[in-house]
Amino acid sequence: MEVIDLAALLLSLAAIFSYINFRFIRLPTTIGIMLIAMLISVSLVVLGFFGFEGIHNKATAVLEGIDFNKALMHGMLSFLLFSGALHVNLEDLARHKWIISILATFGVVMSTFIVGGCAWIVFWFVGIRLPFIYCLLFGSLIAPTDPIAVIGILKKAGVPKGLETKITGESLFNDGVAVVVFLVIMGIVTGGHDVTARHIIFLFIEEAIGGVFFGLAIGWLAYRMLKSVDNYQVEVLLTLALVMGGYALAYAIHVSGPIAMVVAGIFIGNKGRLFAMSENTREHLDSFWELIDEILNAVLFLLIGLEILVLTIKGSYLIAGLAMIPVVLFARFISVGLPVTTMRLLRDFSPDAVKIMTWGGLRGGISVALALSIPSGPGREVLLTVTYIIVVFSILVQGLTIERFVASKKLTE
Repeated sequence: MEVIDLAALLLSLAAIFSYINFRFIRLPTTIGIMLIAMLISVSLVVLGFFGFEGIHNKATAVLEGIDFNKALMHGMLSFLLFSGALHVNLEDLARHKWIISILATFGVVMSTFIVGGCAWIVFWFVGIRLPFIYCLLFGSLIAPTDPIAVIGILKKAGVPKGLETKITGESLFNDGVAVVVFLVIMGIVTGGHDVTARHIIFLFIEEAIGGVFFGLAIGWLAYRMLKSVDNYQVEVLLTLALVMGGYALAYAIHVSGPIAMVVAGIFIGNKGRLFAMSENTREHLDSFWELIDEILNAVLFLLIGLEILVLTIKGSYLIAGLAMIPVVLFARFISVGLPVTTMRLLRDFSPDAVKIMTWGGLRGGISVALALSIPSGPGREVLLTVTYIIVVFSILVQGLTIERFVASKKLTE
């Protein structure tokens, strides 16, 4: 299928499902779209079992033609991260920089090993024999909380500003760290890299630290250009070029594109918004990026819902996926609880901050995309199916209950 035909199909389905959700289901838009897509996918699978293979095979062929990993990690993610970072207040972020930094680094590593160790035991109990390194690979791809899923839901959940900044800031920055951890473990799995302590440190500096400095550089350059003109059409185009060109260049020079987009977005959203834009430009810029965010979120959650069609469904995989849900939540609780408990000695946190950060740490499309990037082999299908089950639970159950969960807790931030 041609790219333009595929884009037309996905946008049309997203629009139709959005309409159905708004008129009849009334869930948050992205969750409603994903749920409808899942129901359609399950229906097609059932039809295939009853002999109607034609429509099922056609839909599966179309979906298999979409490289989800490439579409998200090298396409939509740059827009979504920049859009989310535009509205992060730099002063609030600086106020919580230490807890965000610890959660986005040590928290990711800690979660990787907790989940990896428990996954090995769970898989063994259900009869899935995977090398321990594959379990660690799974731990790394499920460790990061997804900013795409988190930001949209937190906006409506009534979370206090300080706590929202912690969760949002962590989710924006932990992707880059998680990708580095994932790449290191992937190098061990594939034997493609000589993985040493020196290699790991160099990769972290190159990807994560390099991403920060590259994001600052392109953000500053865009800021200078924005400051020199007063025309909202030109300025919107400059931010679009910043995202598309900046992300492509980051990938080419091997620094973290996600981190670069977050840093550039925060720079433009704070310094650029205050000193380089007129009120008219700010209004148009916000409207443009909010629209981009809504459209791409709709398409992304549509794709997540449709991914059922290409999963390998086995009883042992389903049991493993369901068993890993509490494990992932436990790992999140520990990886958040230890840093927060330690930092309570230096500053105050809400009594229920750890519980809310645990339940509000949603997994989303990034985990699915990383799972899909695993080369074909004995572990790919099981890890993809288990990842998908956890992501669906995270979005549908945690995403739909976080507002009520927050309302039931004691909050002071």
